[in-house]
Amino acid sequence: MSAEKEIIIALDEGTTNAKAVAIDGNGQVVAKFSHPLSIQTPREGWVEQPATLLLEATLAVLAQAIAAVGSDRVAALAISNQRETAVGWYRASGKPVGPAITWQCSRTADFCQTLREQGHEAQIKAVTGLPVAPLFSASKMRWLLQSIPNGESLAAQGEICLGTVDSWLLWHLTQGEAFCCDHSNASRTQLLNVARGEWDDEMLALFGIPRAALPEIRPSSGLFGVTRGLAGIPDDLPIMAMIGDSHAALFAHGLGAAGCVKATYGTGSSVMAPVSSAQCDVKALATTVAWHDGERLVYGLEGNIPHTGDAVAWMADSTGLSELPAADLAQALSQLPASVDSTLGVYFVPALTGLGAPWWDENARGLIHGLSRGVTRAHLIRAALESITYQIADVVVAMRQQGDFSLKALMVDGGPTKNDWLMQYQADLLGCPVLRSDVAELSAMGAALLARKALLGLECTELRQYLPEHVTFTPDMARHGRLQKRWHEWQHAVGLARGH
Repeated sequence: MSAEKEIIIALDEGTTNAKAVAIDGNGQVVAKFSHPLSIQTPREGWVEQPATLLLEATLAVLAQAIAAVGSDRVAALAISNQRETAVGWYRASGKPVGPAITWQCSRTADFCQTLREQGHEAQIKAVTGLPVAPLFSASKMRWLLQSIPNGESLAAQGEICLGTVDSWLLWHLTQGEAFCCDHSNASRTQLLNVARGEWDDEMLALFGIPRAALPEIRPSSGLFGVTRGLAGIPDDLPIMAMIGDSHAALFAHGLGAAGCVKATYGTGSSVMAPVSSAQCDVKALATTVAWHDGERLVYGLEGNIPHTGDAVAWMADSTGLSELPAADLAQALSQLPASVDSTLGVYFVPALTGLGAPWWDENARGLIHGLSRGVTRAHLIRAALESITYQIADVVVAMRQQGDFSLKALMVDGGPTKNDWLMQYQADLLGCPVLRSDVAELSAMGAALLARKALLGLECTELRQYLPEHVTFTPDMARHGRLQKRWHEWQHAVGLARGH
């Protein structure tokens, strides 16, 4: 990696945007481009995106970033991506067999319930670290194969590829020369033996996924392939890292330091804590591969929440607030909740496609509980924002049951964290410091750090100089005590959403 060729471009393919972020040799963002993405909900509980649009948007922003910084300065590419989203495509043509079924989609809920009824849940959790839920990729891949004639047979013959978004992008960046995924994305499929870091034969049989259809698993940090035959993108650019976006954010926050628990606030939220092994005794949580740094597997304890920022967006739509220009909307979301002392007893449970951790109830449905005549839009927006903090706190409570879990600080990132009111409420509710990274591109930064590690042959500790600074929100412990009653009332509302 020469002084002239010192830029890493990280592709961050999320649910609502595809981004390309150019990061220089000092770890600073020097250019960034973004392309919005839409989602489709053709039926209740179904959430999908055209896989071709994910690819086209990613290639477009990559070409823009390369043009902005100059191709002669780009050393490598890195990929962070929305997780659990499943894509199937024909090996011969590279064309998708159907939509990309996103992580939010619950179309496989009935199949997941059948797995539970047949007594497979304990086995699945023991092998993969993951509870049975339609969130994860395996049941989505099964659905894709069943949605086309002779799908499983074609997959068994190697004519269909199944993968997560990282492998879909890599395939097309390399013109089909590389069919790989990294350990972090593989660990979200429910097909990986999390202790061994390999595809598991029993899980493949259970979900009906032929091994021939799956990508090769590689460490998150290392060479995956090189670019080939793409407009505006030079050939032979190495792809040096791939990692799930939540894992990338954890890496960029603190390189996996003990006690530094990460919460990404996006469309949904991932709460992830570094732990020492794949063994998890907490039924409501997942054990996942945080990353493979090229030397060893690093594990994470995680709770996934499907609707956090999405809950606020839904409430903004429903109250007419989303009609405001973007800057005015952001200001209103910060000012409205602070303009009232409470929600007047209103609790919003955003189970819009069911509840994730720690409840894992895909049959739950959203509700607004406690409405009275005095409730205004400000109270409803505040209830939506409070719902984010309560859901994250519910996951933290579940994490405390794990023996090697510790919480020194909650390290946060994502669009909603720009709301200072929300961050202070989170700190007061949990009673611990909240450390916010104001780097909007934190997932991209984590992927770029892993690429830099591989390019320069660095130790993880040598990456510390590149980590971004944090803004600290210190908890008000008197308010912490008062908020426990509200949190208890929130949990009552969750019970109602679940039909209890």
